[in-house]
Amino acid sequence: MQRRDFLAGSTLATFSLLASRTASAQQSESLQNRYFFDLRVYHFPSEEKQQAYEAFLAETGVAALNRAGVQPVGVFNLRADDNPRLEAGEVGNELYVLLPHKSSESFLQLPLHLAADAEYQQAGEAILRAPKNDPAFSRYDSTLLLAMKGFPAVKVPTQAESRLFELRTYESHNEERAKNKLEMFTAGEFPIFEKAGMPGVFFGGAICGENLPHLTYMVVHESADDVRRNWQAFGQVPEWRELLSEPSYRDNVSKVVTRFIRPTAASQI
Repeated sequence: MQRRDFLAGSTLATFSLLASRTASAQQSESLQNRYFFDLRVYHFPSEEKQQAYEAFLAETGVAALNRAGVQPVGVFNLRADDNPRLEAGEVGNELYVLLPHKSSESFLQLPLHLAADAEYQQAGEAILRAPKNDPAFSRYDSTLLLAMKGFPAVKVPTQAESRLFELRTYESHNEERAKNKLEMFTAGEFPIFEKAGMPGVFFGGAICGENLPHLTYMVVHESADDVRRNWQAFGQVPEWRELLSEPSYRDNVSKVVTRFIRPTAASQI
């Protein structure tokens, strides 16, 4: 058995439980239109390695992902000047990659699709088979999210060059409060973002990953200058004030993690 076949098979085995849970969930509620989002954060030892991986995604990787049915692919970087509240050590050489899957099967089968894509394997050989003493990246983290009811897929926003994306994660102190926060979103939060001038890109509840339980979503601002104004507008929307006053939604978020990221040349979002 070849190593890449073994790895692909191991991935399928690792997530077989996810597939069975998803199949069961589909019987109790409709998931057929709700995407799964694989949100990855790639870490690089240097800026040069990050730029090389960006180029690989732009020239080879994203097209192969599209051929495998994964689209639109988001590729973003995090800059210190967009995130003044972050400590120096929190801003490194990273790429944020969003892989939207139409189904759990798409997520599970992706390694097999890429392994069988001869064009991808040949064009990306320098990255895919980088040697141990000179790896293409250090490691990557992955969070799997299920799209929230009422916002089932990615919405590609305006392609304005000045656009700035805001990636927000809401951690909760227990599973019940995390579920409650998801319900709060589906009760009417989605259109509030639109009214406040920062339309949503995706909204998802985490299935697996770090710092569970949590949900993660992304909105877009036309420019960095609009961030403060948009959030002030959000707080004044009557529907938000009504939701905020509902006693059942109290204490459903224990920590908010915010990152401002910008699309690279490889990004389709």
